[in-house]
Amino acid sequence: MVHGSLPLHWRKYPERYRLEGNANIETGQEFFPARVVDPTAGRKGKLAPKEMPREGKILSWTQVFVGPAGFENETPYYLAIIELSNGVRLLTQIVDSEVEKVKTGAKVRKVFRKISDTNAEGAIAYGYKFKVVG
Repeated sequence: MVHGSLPLHWRKYPERYRLEGNANIETGQEFFPARVVDPTAGRKGKLAPKEMPREGKILSWTQVFVGPAGFENETPYYLAIIELSNGVRLLTQIVDSEVEKVKTGAKVRKVFRKISDTNAEGAIAYGYKFKVVG
């Protein structure tokens, strides 16, 4: 389900659909999700939108057998902390991958998938997930 308002969901479009964060244009340090203030440079840091890489590797993972409300029918599924090729880390779902290939160090690539079914407003939520490659 899309939690909250549909307009808010669409305002988050770059982050959810393109994996867009931002970067300090002077230091090159990248952030995801996008930051309002650079935690290192403070308000002096100049931030600009930056699309994150589509590839990374699994640092840690777990298999979920009991999902939260709205995701009961999705179990079991895998969640992983992945490190993108630029060093940014994020928590994501691993999909379309054989059980024996989901392991620490496995290379992953971003894919676009349905997040949840239609809600009362008639919207299906889509976003990024990752799959094991190679």
